[in-house]
Amino acid sequence: MFSNQAASKKFLRRGRTAGVAATVGASAALIAIGFGGFAAANADTGSASLTASASSPSGPLTATPARAGLGSGNLLQKDDFYQTGLGPVSATVGTTGTQALSACSGEETMRDLTKGKASAYAEEIWTFDTSDFLLIESIAESADNAAAASYEKKLNNLVRGCQHEPAGHWYYGKGHSLTVRGGTGTWYPSFSGDGEAAGGVAVIRSGHRFGIVELSGQPTDDPSYMQGIAAASINRMAG
Repeated sequence: MFSNQAASKKFLRRGRTAGVAATVGASAALIAIGFGGFAAANADTGSASLTASASSPSGPLTATPARAGLGSGNLLQKDDFYQTGLGPVSATVGTTGTQALSACSGEETMRDLTKGKASAYAEEIWTFDTSDFLLIESIAESADNAAAASYEKKLNNLVRGCQHEPAGHWYYGKGHSLTVRGGTGTWYPSFSGDGEAAGGVAVIRSGHRFGIVELSGQPTDDPSYMQGIAAASINRMAG
């Protein structure tokens, strides 16, 4: 696990995420989607490439399907953030499983976790109207429910590895179980070295699909805002 002093947590996250976006390059299906009057990226597709309509700034995104199943439409969308106090600006979306999983995972990716055995991957990085917030999400589709449950357990163990840290270091709080229409999950608040809420992370599963979503930043003083993000993420992933 990388050094996680409270003062450097945000820098490490942002530096790592920028590196992810830069290194995926030609091997990933990436598109940065701006939303200053642009339609939300709500295309439900397993696409290997997404393109914004150039003729109309408010027109929908069109997609070129690469395969059926898990796709960018199973990731969090713009509309999912309205009740969280977050103002979404842009999303960078990929379908290769090569995005770092969380602040606690170092550079481990979903493809690393599954040893490349998942049938499909999707990931995204969301920026917001304040630089204090960043959201990363990685999901995958396994062959069956048993495999998904196994990966879910691995992701929870990864998160729990950052629950007990020395004084002055950021850490994840207690896990909270969640059941919604689309599936189940466990969400964890995160706290800065001085004990203030600073975002959170959630491990999610829906049948043979599973994933992890993490928010850096504090929309409200109540850390349970992560529960709402987790619920929306589960339902999107379920399709």
